[in-house]
Amino acid sequence: MVVLGVLVLLALLGGCTPLERLGQNWWEARRDSSGQAPDPGAAREPIIQVYAARAVGWRGVMAVHTWLALKPAGAPAYTRYEVVGWGVGQGAPAIRVNRTGPDNYWFGSRPDLLVDRRGEGVEALIERVQVAVAAYPYPDSYRTWPGPNSNTFIAYLGRAVPELRLDLPATAIGKDFIPHGVPVATTPSGTGVQLSLLGLLGVAAGAEEGLELNVLSLSFGVDVKRPALKLPVVGRLGVSRWPEPPAPE
Repeated sequence: MVVLGVLVLLALLGGCTPLERLGQNWWEARRDSSGQAPDPGAAREPIIQVYAARAVGWRGVMAVHTWLALKPAGAPAYTRYEVVGWGVGQGAPAIRVNRTGPDNYWFGSRPDLLVDRRGEGVEALIERVQVAVAAYPYPDSYRTWPGPNSNTFIAYLGRAVPELRLDLPATAIGKDFIPHGVPVATTPSGTGVQLSLLGLLGVAAGAEEGLELNVLSLSFGVDVKRPALKLPVVGRLGVSRWPEPPAPE
């Protein structure tokens, strides 16, 4: 009960938006573009973007869903990669491609833009991301907690392509689930090291992540580079890690 009370308090500190979404019918929630991905017809340069949005239903109080979108130079459209659990138990693949647009609302939740890489050198990174997607060790598996899930997948891509400097939020439950039960790995940003016991208990330290403690997949930490507390439910209290996204037109 004490733990539950603390989590509810954190939810209130972080704002009521995740709680408000619990009353919505997911099939009626907004899913159009958030206006953050450049028009592929106008932006000819290569682009890689990573997004995070509050998950659907009760999971949204605790966690975010993350995905990656990329566009090679001159490509007419983006390719979106993500892991989704719906239908996996009935034989559907966990990795879904282009199930929606690159920057769309996730069932009513406006996504945060975590990574935005464009221009020189990005074409080579796109090729490496595509290789990493093909090598992901759980293409047909999904487990909400402690992983592998959508955040496990994006963390895996971050470790495979550290030039992305991917700093996942504390609410990305599953990011600390290291494939194959390996106890030591680089952090998803590639700027540090983490120890993890099957994603359930661990510590991490990195230039991008700061210091983090993982207890039962709940992350507590301190961002030293951009001073802030990193907390379950809330995500972040302090200096913003990511710039405010542009408002949709």
